[in-house]
Amino acid sequence: MIGVAVGTMALVIVLSVFNGLEDLIKGLYASFDAELKVEPALGKSFEVTEEWLASIRQTEGVEVLTEVIEDNALFRYADNQLVATIKGVSDNFLEQGRFSKGFFSGDMSLGTEKQPHAIIGLGVSYFLLVDLDNEQNFLQVYYPKAPRSGSIDPSSMYNREIIKPVGTFSIEKQFDDEYIIVPLDFASRLLNYGNKRTALEIKVADGYAIKKVKNDLRNLLGDGFLVKDTDEQHASLLMTIRLEKLFVFLTLTFILAVASFNIFFSLSMLAIEKKKDIAVLFALGATRRLIRSIYMKEGAIIALSGATVGLVVGFVACWLQDRYGLVSLGVTSSIVESYPVKMQASDFLYTSMSVILITFFAAYRPALIASRVKTVEHL
Repeated sequence: MIGVAVGTMALVIVLSVFNGLEDLIKGLYASFDAELKVEPALGKSFEVTEEWLASIRQTEGVEVLTEVIEDNALFRYADNQLVATIKGVSDNFLEQGRFSKGFFSGDMSLGTEKQPHAIIGLGVSYFLLVDLDNEQNFLQVYYPKAPRSGSIDPSSMYNREIIKPVGTFSIEKQFDDEYIIVPLDFASRLLNYGNKRTALEIKVADGYAIKKVKNDLRNLLGDGFLVKDTDEQHASLLMTIRLEKLFVFLTLTFILAVASFNIFFSLSMLAIEKKKDIAVLFALGATRRLIRSIYMKEGAIIALSGATVGLVVGFVACWLQDRYGLVSLGVTSSIVESYPVKMQASDFLYTSMSVILITFFAAYRPALIASRVKTVEHL
């Protein structure tokens, strides 16, 4: 019973931790990514018009529509330089609850047309050694362009703009080390995009189902565009987490199956030691089915008792971790201080089913041995 209880408890706790990590990643990404993102099915960018954008804004459930221009550029601050991703966004970008999770310092503003501001990832800030309090140094941005035929002027081979860094954000390493947020007009001017956009980011109004709004937008935009929710924007990462969870479940289930050999050997020894008693039962009129059921029920008692104890202890351990954060991540700069956990009823159900099936197979063979005892030989 103890072996079954420990295995069941381990399954419940590990699966709950994987659920917590998945929820944490979704939450962090959701604070940077939009609830819905429209991208071209082919190519890098697409043309937009005010009438076309208005038709999207009028779609039921669309609350905020943000135009996005995203590309790689060279950034220079003082004597330091770095190739990073410039993300030009509309003024309503910050209205979508961006940077609600993680760390933010400085001024959360994209500035004005005459004085544009940049919000940079903390990793980019470290690489470039950006000092937000320094009013003299500005961020220089370079983007290559097709040179004029016959021109020998190096400056004709790139566009250059300057922008003032006013804030830093830290959400997740992938974003922190890569992104610099700037106004849409600034990015359009630097990259020569004009009316082209690389994506549209949409915030869904309260009370509307994201899935329904996504389907309505797909019907409106047609096959030329992809409409992705937050899970689809990072499908490969979330699939990796779920596969890891599956393999951990299979591994711990296998360990639990190995531990069930104790049940098999215990019941087998019991069947051997009790041959005389079984023979007496047969003499009193017991059937083979009755003898088998005795051993199967004993295995069921072990399984159900162990599983019940394991599920209860696992539930209590996860509840304590969720409420009090008993086990720390051990990372001082982490957004969360302790391991995140999230309990799901399906995990408890699958764990219970696994324990019951394993114990059934472990008890079946000893029950079969006991039912084949010959009365004459043991009386």
